[in-house]
Amino acid sequence: MNTETTSHPGPQRNVLVVEDEPGMRMALEMSFGQREWQVETATGKCDGLERFSRRRHPLVVSDIRMGDGNGFELLRGIRALAPDTSVIMLTAFGAVPDAVAAIKSGACEYLTKPVSFDQLLELAQHLIARNRKHASRNTMRMVGASPAFLRAIEEGTRAAQSDADVLIEAESGTGKELLARMIHERSARIERPFVAVNCAALPEPLLESELFGHARGAFTGAVTAQAGKFELANGGTLLLDEIGEIPLALQPKLLRVLQEREFSRLGESRHIQIDVRVISTTNRKLAAMVETGDFRADLYYRLNVIPLTLPPLRERREDIRDLALHFAEVYANENSATLPESLLSELEQHSWPGNVRELANLVRRVMALGPEIYSGFAPADHSTAASLSGFSVCRPAQGATLANDALPFSPGISLATAERRLLEMTLAATGGNRSRAAEMLGVSLRTVRNKIREYNLPPRREYARVSY
Repeated sequence: MNTETTSHPGPQRNVLVVEDEPGMRMALEMSFGQREWQVETATGKCDGLERFSRRRHPLVVSDIRMGDGNGFELLRGIRALAPDTSVIMLTAFGAVPDAVAAIKSGACEYLTKPVSFDQLLELAQHLIARNRKHASRNTMRMVGASPAFLRAIEEGTRAAQSDADVLIEAESGTGKELLARMIHERSARIERPFVAVNCAALPEPLLESELFGHARGAFTGAVTAQAGKFELANGGTLLLDEIGEIPLALQPKLLRVLQEREFSRLGESRHIQIDVRVISTTNRKLAAMVETGDFRADLYYRLNVIPLTLPPLRERREDIRDLALHFAEVYANENSATLPESLLSELEQHSWPGNVRELANLVRRVMALGPEIYSGFAPADHSTAASLSGFSVCRPAQGATLANDALPFSPGISLATAERRLLEMTLAATGGNRSRAAEMLGVSLRTVRNKIREYNLPPRREYARVSY
């Protein structure tokens, strides 16, 4: 594979200038450009929204009053697409109501005209630096501009304005938890806790205690009282991840909590009232589980107040390049590697059964180990992304050697070895998530756990963890 590198500038020092007055627009473009900022300009609100939908700039500088609309309308559109983008509003001198409205609408800052560019630059650099620090704490965000993805984000934004419970049904690795967090952050509960619990990670007795808490002495080992996730999320949002895995025996108690918004800790009779917005996620079809008797119908209808979904990556291929570059930036501190244009083109052709999580893990591997991990490999079956991970469907070109820890399959290896390698590959693609690995392999979670013990595979924390 050709490994020539094309430079893809990072988004940290680029800005979108939205200004309908040509002289002002040109002056801002030249001033930013002279200081080595990448500048894109727009002539008004509509042009600005169109350009921003194609490229998510970390900073937007916009006039408030424009011929085809105003900066507030632009701001709302930007917030719907990318809530982390910083916005600086420019307003006429003394227009205090405009400035106050800008702040309430979510603009980071405002400046009055005539604008001192030194002051504008200082403010812009401050906002970019602040965003970089924030990104280091929360590196995963939702990225994309495809119609299917934007529809999902728009529906999630509308759901955030309500206090109703939400059910997100989508394939593994599509970003269900990120959508849940986005809903919380755009809701009135943003200043309150966001608490997540994986319903598949714990056996029934421990899951019940995890959700509802327990009193001292409620069971062997309960030496102190402990609050549950519902209690910890009071006033905020509780994410019930993989709700389809919750045991049938526990479902009636969960239904009662959702209906009454009160519960008792294990070993206590005292009722605790809560104000919690519940968001549930699942990669299974709960309606089908209701038909087979594996999920209670009344609980399903109680959870499914606002149904949402996310498209799989194969249905939003136009987002693959932006996602890959985003993850490259996230993991850039692990190595100085870059993504060659040839690799970006190949990524767009794959079906990505593991969705965004699989893409993120691949990019992290490239950034950590360098372009040589795919250098020298002959073209393989492009119907799957496994070839790009350096696994079985790749065969080294003549004279090439494997430059990583990939373990390619070959005729004659034992079935046990093949099984182990397939399990390792799937766990790597899912970030060590056993439930999602079981779904991809078409086996039960119990089987995956047993095989991990049988082959003495490393614990989940050893795999690349990506919150998708």
